[in-house]
Amino acid sequence: MKTRAWATPAADQPLAPFEVDRREVGPLDVQLDILFSGICHSDIHQARGEWGNSKFPMVPGHEIVGRVTKVGAQVTKLKVGDLAGVGCMVDSCRTCAPCDHGDEQFCQKGSAFTYNSTEMDRKTPTYGGYSKQVVVTEHFTLKVPTSLALQGVAPLLCAGITTYSPLRQWNCKKGDRVGVVGLGGLGHMAVKLAAAMGAEVTMLSTSRSKEADATRLGATSFALTTERSTFKTLAGQFDLLIDTVSAPHDLNSYLGLLRPYGAMALVGVPPKPLEVAAFSLINGNRRLAGSSIGGIRETQEMLDFCAKHQIVADVEVIPAEKINVAYERMVKNDVRYRFVIDAATI
Repeated sequence: MKTRAWATPAADQPLAPFEVDRREVGPLDVQLDILFSGICHSDIHQARGEWGNSKFPMVPGHEIVGRVTKVGAQVTKLKVGDLAGVGCMVDSCRTCAPCDHGDEQFCQKGSAFTYNSTEMDRKTPTYGGYSKQVVVTEHFTLKVPTSLALQGVAPLLCAGITTYSPLRQWNCKKGDRVGVVGLGGLGHMAVKLAAAMGAEVTMLSTSRSKEADATRLGATSFALTTERSTFKTLAGQFDLLIDTVSAPHDLNSYLGLLRPYGAMALVGVPPKPLEVAAFSLINGNRRLAGSSIGGIRETQEMLDFCAKHQIVADVEVIPAEKINVAYERMVKNDVRYRFVIDAATI
């Protein structure tokens, strides 16, 4: 099946109209007509070859919401007409220990990612959500709540689960003190989700201009991290920090904000390794951890949680011809807080 898309032919080239082949729907496959596709910052990194693993031509996009138009004979999860989503993965071995535990993102044989990857045959390239249709095996589809604005649901498939997962891992609950480092695509979701879980949320930002937005999103307080006094005033105050920053920054200063046995979860990806002093962890038995996306089961749990609390991402919807402009604006942090492509314009 031929489907229209937008792709980049090389790391130094802009995205442009393209055509990809989608496989025919097999017995366990689901076909979606894509309605909205979010733009994640990792799309830019990979489209521009900044992570060293890019394969071209590349159709980015792993925040996909669409309507089911065809299902295989053995599909039971969805039916034609249903709303469905596809996130960062489209397959895994489904037999190893992580897969069996519901952590398909850690598949020991390597997950098949939604784009810039291959199917599990390690031959067939995967193409992402900047397109009109996609065909995915049933297990890796998500049921999309009908009560939420679909354009705001699309970023939940990456930004939402990326921040929901560490909050769940560290059992975020009512009364916990949670600090969110950085207010962007990830940070704004971390604030919304932690607040919905009952936490007292503090936004830790380098920009005073974001204080009003942080409050609107659910933060109960705001602290300016360009002021050194902030790290003295808030020392030992937080149960959990969600660090969304992708730029170089001093982890040791933030670790000092944790209570004993507190944890700091990294979800941002700085370009170079960050230094950590041993005593920043030893003093107070503090933990520094990374957190990836969640598995399919946890991603569905996140979507259901968002439906219950009426949470979606704050988005700016754009036509496909504005993708390259959106990339440049994202690099300049000129978006509040996620671009979403209207797939009808592809």
